[in-house]
Amino acid sequence: MKEIDVIIDTEEIAEFFFRELLKRGYVPTEDEMEELADITFEYLLEKYIIDEELDE
Repeated sequence: MKEIDVIIDTEEIAEFFFRELLKRGYVPTEDEMEELADITFEYLLEKYIIDEELDE
């Protein structure tokens, strides 16, 4: 299997969820969107879909 570099931006995730929730009739707050983005990031880590790399 080939390894690729993927950059996950939680702000981009939050914006995606915001747009998708609006399409479905929900109006989330900015704080709710940040929480959803963080939860999504943690889920991807837990499922070993991504690895977190800390800037040094």
